[in-house]
Amino acid sequence: MPQHPVAPLPAPRVLTRPMAMELLTADAAFPIDTTVGYDSRDPHALSIAFHLPGQNPVVWRVDREMILTGSLQPTGEGEIRFRPDPDGGLLLQLGPAGQSAVVRCEQEALGRFVRDTFVLVPQGTEERHIDWGPLLASLRL
Repeated sequence: MPQHPVAPLPAPRVLTRPMAMELLTADAAFPIDTTVGYDSRDPHALSIAFHLPGQNPVVWRVDREMILTGSLQPTGEGEIRFRPDPDGGLLLQLGPAGQSAVVRCEQEALGRFVRDTFVLVPQGTEERHIDWGPLLASLRL
């Protein structure tokens, strides 16, 4: 079977930015340091690393388009949900029902970061940045 030439992958692009967020409880809001990251080799997702005192960071991977949708209307299911906060923030609900944490961030700051990722990897071009080789190799038995 003839093999088709494979276009080389674009050079990886990485973007990270510290971002202040708040962990919300029934009684108070607690500041929590976070780092938001993007790697073009995983072009559909952002990482949000929560830096907890005395512990390794807790990292969640979230869909970048879901963040934009969540700033306008509630979105998500399962362990990741987003919804706008009336004060102009964005609420992230992370974890299983009954055991989830709610985190608030500045909607504009996170939205600006997501828009910056679309400059690195425009919508509709994500698949050009994925190295499909390992998956294809694993399927060849």
